[in-house]
Amino acid sequence: MEHEQPPPRAPRRRGRTTALIAAALVLGAVAGTVTGYAVQYDREPTPLPPLAQQKLDTPKAQAPNDATTVKSINANRWHKTDDDLTKLLVDAPAGAKVEFDGYDTLDSLATTFEKPNGALRDFVRDGLRRVAVRTWTQGDVRVEVRLVQYHDYSGADGYHREQSNYMPNKDFAGNGGVAVPGVSAGLGHVWVYSDTSQEPGYAPVREARALVRRGDVVLDLFYTDERGGQIAEGDVLELAKRQLERL
Repeated sequence: MEHEQPPPRAPRRRGRTTALIAAALVLGAVAGTVTGYAVQYDREPTPLPPLAQQKLDTPKAQAPNDATTVKSINANRWHKTDDDLTKLLVDAPAGAKVEFDGYDTLDSLATTFEKPNGALRDFVRDGLRRVAVRTWTQGDVRVEVRLVQYHDYSGADGYHREQSNYMPNKDFAGNGGVAVPGVSAGLGHVWVYSDTSQEPGYAPVREARALVRRGDVVLDLFYTDERGGQIAEGDVLELAKRQLERL
C-alpha cells in the first residue's frame, strides 16, 4: 500500500517576531539613556585635566607698514590709529579758539573740493575709512588739521599723490615747497603759497599746506593767515612734525 504524504506545512511568518525584537531593543536603549542622564544629573561635575601648556606663546602685536593690506591684517596686528583717531590730533595752542573737533563726513569733505561729486566717488572707490578734524583760530591765523584714513595704505597713497601733484601749479602754491625732515622721500611736503588769494568782498589771505602720508593715514594740514600776512615756513613744518609725533 502506498503511504499518504503528510500535508505541506504552511510557511513561517517571520515579520511579527522580528518587529517585536527590534521594538524591545529600541525601548531598552531609550531606558538606558534616560537612566544614564538621571545618574549624571545627581553627580558633581568632573573637573577637566589641566592644559599641557599653562602659558601659550602668542605672537606680539605688529604695527602696520607700507606692505600691509586688508588681506594681510590679522588678529595680532594692531596700531594706535585703529583706536579713536581724534585722540591723535595735535592739540590746539593755548589761547586758541577751537572751532571744530571730531569726525567729518565723506560728503562734507567732498564739498571742499572743486568737483564734489567726483571727489565723493573717489573716496568710496578708494576705501576712505574716516576723517578726524581739528580746527582752531588764533589771531589772524586759522589752522585745520585733517587725519585722512583709508582702509588700505594704497588708498592713502593715492590721495597723497593726487593732492601733492597739483600743489606746485601756479593756481595753488606756485612753488616746489620743502620736504618734511625725518620723513621718507616723497611722503611729506610743505608748501607756503607764493601769492595771496582774494575773493570779492574779503581781505586777501595767504595759505600754506602740509601733506604727509604715514601708513594708511594722510596728514592734510591747512594753515591760513586771513589778513594776507607772511607765513613762516618753519611754523608749518613744526606743526606738521608735532602731529606726526602723535601718530
